[in-house]
Amino acid sequence: MNKQNTALVLIDLQKESNFGLGQMDQVVTNAKRLIDGFREKNIPIIYTRQINRADGVGLSQGEPLNSDGTPYYYNTANESIEILDEIKPQDGDIIIDKYRWSAFHETSLDLTLRSLNVENVVIGGVVTDGCLLTSVFDAYFNDYKIHLVKDICTASNEGSHMASLMMIANWVYTIKMYDTTNILQRINGEKYDAWESDTVDSLQYTPENMREIFNKLN
Repeated sequence: MNKQNTALVLIDLQKESNFGLGQMDQVVTNAKRLIDGFREKNIPIIYTRQINRADGVGLSQGEPLNSDGTPYYYNTANESIEILDEIKPQDGDIIIDKYRWSAFHETSLDLTLRSLNVENVVIGGVVTDGCLLTSVFDAYFNDYKIHLVKDICTASNEGSHMASLMMIANWVYTIKMYDTTNILQRINGEKYDAWESDTVDSLQYTPENMREIFNKLN
């Protein structure tokens, strides 16, 4: 992985607060470190935004609604669709708006990455069991090498967060998982640690041993 064929893709780090996401302070702190480090290396930074039109046009089936019929999440009538102020895009960064969970579904993300000659996608964001999960699988199906930064990901409950990361680990065969410190060490040419699977479906977890198996990703 080098800066000529790498991009950082940040999934939906927006002002939407209705999910009750855990550990968002840590996610934002780590994302800021990551963004600063990649920006110093002139590596492209791509933000995605989930967008639900206030007039209801194009909403997913069953999308939760307010009493007035407007979208409950990511409503274009308020600032919930905007990127968090602490990590807001700068000139030269790229913003991809999407209308379904996956950042690749009917968006220009794949075209953008290929135009930038990207092979390695460093990715993280929210929510782990929704937009992040589907975007990672679609990135894999589009033949990108996936480098997931797990400490900038979170979900509305810990079980879904853990299960999603373990499903990704089991079935994205070439994935590498890092924490923020280690991916920054890698792009700086320093010694780093990353988790990668040595076989398909390697994390054989049950409800009883879920946390024990999850800790193997560390």
